[in-house]
Amino acid sequence: MTFENIFALLTELLEGKSVDLKIVEKEDLPHELEWFNDLDFWGQYERIEQASKAEFEKDFEKPHRIKDFFIQKKDGTKVGILRVFELVPGMQDVFGLEIGYSLLAEERGKGYCTEAVNILLDFLFLSSTVFRIQAHADVRNKASQRVLEKTGFQKEGTIRKGYFARGERRDSFIYSILRDEWKEPRILEDPSQL
Repeated sequence: MTFENIFALLTELLEGKSVDLKIVEKEDLPHELEWFNDLDFWGQYERIEQASKAEFEKDFEKPHRIKDFFIQKKDGTKVGILRVFELVPGMQDVFGLEIGYSLLAEERGKGYCTEAVNILLDFLFLSSTVFRIQAHADVRNKASQRVLEKTGFQKEGTIRKGYFARGERRDSFIYSILRDEWKEPRILEDPSQL
């Protein structure tokens, strides 16, 4: 199953208890671009990246190995982004997938990100043959580490000076969860609902 095929039939929200996941569509790009260019949205542990509207729209049109979801409250208020991407294009069954996320500062610490990650894990393990999902967390980002640990990810080790952010080379922890560690859905109940 290709990366695009995993998401091709997903036309509805992935519904949780407090938050839902909504695939970012072309009409959502202005909102996502606003957050993408907002240094406060990504927080102190992420790289500084900026994009123009034209660059952002052009990138969206390319065949993609990234899928973005809005994390939104039940009333539709968007509170964050959850991203999933292939580590090696066309090889997710061999190398697995990676996730990343960010929430608005005022929405952090409320459990939304933990629930969103659980929803995405359920979806990916129920709807594909992916065997491994990984994530990185800056060694100083305790909140992100808690999200990963609460959702069943295991810390594998430290990537020393593995990325550049805010003027310095930084260390990050790498986490992963394997299909046999996930065991059963935590939020999504029935694969036929997908």
